[in-house]
Amino acid sequence: MRDYKEEFEKRVAFIKDTLAKSGQKGIVYGNSGGKDCTLVGILCKAACENTVGVLMPCASKRNFSIDLADGKAVAEQYGIETRLVDLTPVREAELKALKGVAAMTDAAVANIAPRLRMTTLYAIAGAEGRLVAGTGNRSEAYMGYFTKWGDGAYDFDPIADLTVTEIYEFLAYLDAPMSIRTKAPSAGLFEGQTDEGEMGVTYAAIDDFLLNGLATEKDRAVIDRFHRISEHKRQPQITYHSDAGEE
Repeated sequence: MRDYKEEFEKRVAFIKDTLAKSGQKGIVYGNSGGKDCTLVGILCKAACENTVGVLMPCASKRNFSIDLADGKAVAEQYGIETRLVDLTPVREAELKALKGVAAMTDAAVANIAPRLRMTTLYAIAGAEGRLVAGTGNRSEAYMGYFTKWGDGAYDFDPIADLTVTEIYEFLAYLDAPMSIRTKAPSAGLFEGQTDEGEMGVTYAAIDDFLLNGLATEKDRAVIDRFHRISEHKRQPQITYHSDAGEE
């Protein structure tokens, strides 16, 4: 197990240095009541008193029930300022505006919420001189399990190198609410959605592969496929250069 006391101190120092160099006055992050944002919120609050967590439920019933309750519990336990923005009517307006413009697929609809959330965070950041803290982890990044320009957008990410397994260990060290450490990870993109159910492989299996190089044939096939088809998400934006198209 990693030395999470040392990890905590180094990550807090990283956040302080990042904020100081940016010239901004504070931090804002999305508080979904999940494992990743809980760790990010704790770290950011320790580094910067002027940290705000934004609860952004959007259509999914889970967003308005256990996720909202868990997000508030974390904020209360660690003294993090919390604001609530219900994005459900914004999502509905967007879908209405798109009607007759394009035939929406399930994936296209599911990705609207994460992008609306990031739009909200950057609006707050721009209005109040804050940096947007990312909440993505190593396991999700490898699988491409994030939304481009949604939860994949941020100014800095203090947990990007941690696997889900390590995040749970870190949260146990920090005595985060047990409800967050035991509920099934979910982005709450649609009713009944869970990360592992959608991917078809557990985070434990993904992390065993990432940390130890071990995986069953079935799990390895799923992991490889997700990694392959999501490569574009881990690459910089494509821009023109003078020798483009030349071989």
